[in-house]
Amino acid sequence: MTLGFIGGFDESLAMSIIVSEGIAPLCEAVGPGNEDHVKAAAAWSLGQLGRHSPQHAKPLCEKNVPAILLSVFINQESSEDLKNQAKRALKSIIRVCKEIDALIPLVNVAQPPIIKYVLEKCAMILEKNLQAKKKFAQSSALLSIQEIKAEPGSKLKAAIDKINALYPPEIIEHYKPETVNNLLSNIQ
Repeated sequence: MTLGFIGGFDESLAMSIIVSEGIAPLCEAVGPGNEDHVKAAAAWSLGQLGRHSPQHAKPLCEKNVPAILLSVFINQESSEDLKNQAKRALKSIIRVCKEIDALIPLVNVAQPPIIKYVLEKCAMILEKNLQAKKKFAQSSALLSIQEIKAEPGSKLKAAIDKINALYPPEIIEHYKPETVNNLLSNIQ
């Protein structure tokens, strides 16, 4: 927790911890074999380090921290405190993340409390970055969001619609589950 308090206090101190290889021990602490209160403290600390700016979030994304935090969050055996700390840290990192490569893997496995934050951030990145749009379409992420059953009027539905609006209608139609199923049924 000390690293989290120091990193949360000042962004230059957070960057000092990051460049001093402070991410790896925190990731290990979040990993299997530790008690949930230790994992929760490490998850909170990771969120404190990555929350300041895209320059802070990028090294965490390169170390796969969002995926690690998500796996802790969706683990049924995690305590409520651990889930809350992982969710909070993940939201803090996602909020400043500008790396579509770090967000794409989350699209395929994130659950409703987290997926809306991931997709909102993806939409922000995709509307400004052509290469990111191509990566998103070429990965299974565009297909994955077509399969999400979002309630009309929800933030999740708005994020999905915003992403879909960035692509030509033919591409979206191609990625819809019904189209894929129809094409697959024609193979015989």
